[in-house]
Amino acid sequence: MSDMRDRAIQLYDAFTHEHRDRRTLLREMVGLVGSVAAAEVLIAGIAASPAAASITQPDDPALVTRTGTYAVGPGKQLTGYFAAPKDAKHAGVVIVVHENRGLNAHIQDVARRVALAGFSVIAPDFLSDQGGTPADENVAREMIGKADLAAIIGEAVATIGAMSAQPGANGKVGIIGFCWGGALVNRVAVAAGNALAAGVAYYGPAPDPAEAGVVAAPLLLHYAGKDARVAATGEPWVAALKAAGKDVAAYTYDGVDHAFNNDTSAERYNKPAADLAWERTIAFLHRHLDG
Repeated sequence: MSDMRDRAIQLYDAFTHEHRDRRTLLREMVGLVGSVAAAEVLIAGIAASPAAASITQPDDPALVTRTGTYAVGPGKQLTGYFAAPKDAKHAGVVIVVHENRGLNAHIQDVARRVALAGFSVIAPDFLSDQGGTPADENVAREMIGKADLAAIIGEAVATIGAMSAQPGANGKVGIIGFCWGGALVNRVAVAAGNALAAGVAYYGPAPDPAEAGVVAAPLLLHYAGKDARVAATGEPWVAALKAAGKDVAAYTYDGVDHAFNNDTSAERYNKPAADLAWERTIAFLHRHLDG
């Protein structure tokens, strides 16, 4: 059963990250479990559920939240979800970067979790240039696949500058991202130089190891033990960062799948690993953003 589950997750990851069509995914899942009905149930368990309950509440009285726009260049704006402690003063800012599903309810929930830990938070919608995150996550993935990555990296770096100067902030900005967002964290660390105070990447595919030498920000990198696709880039990236004398901590959580932090995916979520990674993440962000 475990082997079948692992194979099913591999098939689903090929669908989501290699932009294969859903008809092929369903055919391969049927071959694995024997029927369309069973295949659909398995796919639903692996996929993130938009209907899954949030851990935090949008109207939490301890927080101030809003959705709005902000400038990332002359005549150019992004939409973002903002969350901050109600009485925040001189707080560090954390940019929360979404997965390849865009800025959805789950990422807004994660933004509130970070805010409840004492940070001012912005979760940008990096699909803003294409009209914003759609309700259909399959369409969102297609849009991510078509997005101009270089432009998005530039927008993320501009977000660092915009957030460091906002009223009440202490000038320090960190970034945390998941999956596609984790990959973006690594690339922003390459591009941002000293403007970035800290970066946390969850199971994010890594850049060319030759770029490690220009990274200035401390990095915390979380990897899943079963995630061979990301490990193929992550391991040489971590080795190059260490060889270059960079401030990097990398953890691999044995026996868990890619996206183990996403509690809206019943088949992927691993609470012990997610809790440990989150504890490490919040401590890391406080260490580098407080003050």
